[in-house]
Amino acid sequence: MGQSRQEKVATSLAGAVSEEISASLAPVDAELERRYPGDPGTRQPVHTVYVPGDAFTAGTVRSWGDQAIAALDEHAPDAAAFAAVLGLPDDLAEPVHSRVRAKLEQEPIEDLRVDFEDGYGPRPDAEEDEAAARAARLIVEAYAEGTAAPYMGIRMKCMEAAVRDRGIRTLDIFLTGLTQAGGLPDGLVLTLPKVTYPEQVTAMVRLLEAFEKTHGLEPGRIGFEIQIETSQSILATDGTATVARMIQAAEGRATGLHYGTFDYSACLGVSAAYQASDHPAADHAKAVMQVAAAGTGVRVSDGSTNVLPVGPTAQVHDAWRLHYGLTRRALARAYYQGWDMHPGHLPTRYAAVFAFYREGLEQAAARLARYANRAGGDVMDEPATAKALSGYLLRGLDCGALDDAEVARLTGLARAGLEGFATPRRGGLTASGK
Repeated sequence: MGQSRQEKVATSLAGAVSEEISASLAPVDAELERRYPGDPGTRQPVHTVYVPGDAFTAGTVRSWGDQAIAALDEHAPDAAAFAAVLGLPDDLAEPVHSRVRAKLEQEPIEDLRVDFEDGYGPRPDAEEDEAAARAARLIVEAYAEGTAAPYMGIRMKCMEAAVRDRGIRTLDIFLTGLTQAGGLPDGLVLTLPKVTYPEQVTAMVRLLEAFEKTHGLEPGRIGFEIQIETSQSILATDGTATVARMIQAAEGRATGLHYGTFDYSACLGVSAAYQASDHPAADHAKAVMQVAAAGTGVRVSDGSTNVLPVGPTAQVHDAWRLHYGLTRRALARAYYQGWDMHPGHLPTRYAAVFAFYREGLEQAAARLARYANRAGGDVMDEPATAKALSGYLLRGLDCGALDDAEVARLTGLARAGLEGFATPRRGGLTASGK
């Protein structure tokens, strides 16, 4: 009887109180929307490959894939051998191995940066001019021929005085070449390295604004990544988190924060033998980056290992285990992207990524399905968890670890439904899209 009784609802505050509070918080509401728009919902590559400007050719992407397959054939010729090296459980051995091979055949590189910074070094101006123009031409041709990586671009020299003019000129030549050849590709990514002050980010914004105005491009069309390689980029002289100020200085153009393992470690005085992405100094820097970027739509990328999988099989296996372990560690810490420095790193990059998503597929799908259907279970999930679960599944789909059909079967959701949970409106989730 008590359950069916209609409760009397009474309030004490006049409607004007709520209106006044809303009016007082209107600037905060606008600030939240501007500074924390949330994840853009676009694909995030699982890695970035850096290739020196003079070494980049029309065949680079395919060459890296072929070299990676050759390394697999030589050092782990079948699923059982590969699983034994990496410690994969039996139920993942064949699915991971087959998907890694397919990935290397179809899309060996997800994100490629033609490097005009540390990987290229100082060169005569005429030589760098020509290399920048060639990079633009080759990238345009790759997109036209369907042989490009999903994301491609350059890393210019930084905004420090000694190399500033050279970096600006290289970027100008590259972007002009792309524009004259038919326009900027959708997958264009630029990287600004060794940023120490927010003012350097502001300078990059002004540079891109000038280019857009010159060519009649939509304002804000060109974004860029900020590379975190110095102590000053984490903690400013006044004790504030510089990286947070850099994101704001980018005025909405920042797409990513990339951690530079070796420059950052050296900046802090870490001995060469201990410079690694799992060093405590690295963990601190990336944690600050992660918190500063949260909710802003800026993605965080881990660094790299400089231990290359080359030489005798035992040595290759040791390097593979190291790279696999570092990649899995990063994924668990929500760093879904990293650097790869050698074709031999591709098998373990994809093995780590595919194992990460496949081993958690059934549990994540079941939890999301229960949430979508408002069904019970042994875990009480909230909207934020539904967002994380759907984001996990979408990232697995984007990289090829998971298939649309199996995710739909396990969740009852089409991709649109997953995206609805992954990008909720502020204060609540969108419709499930079932």
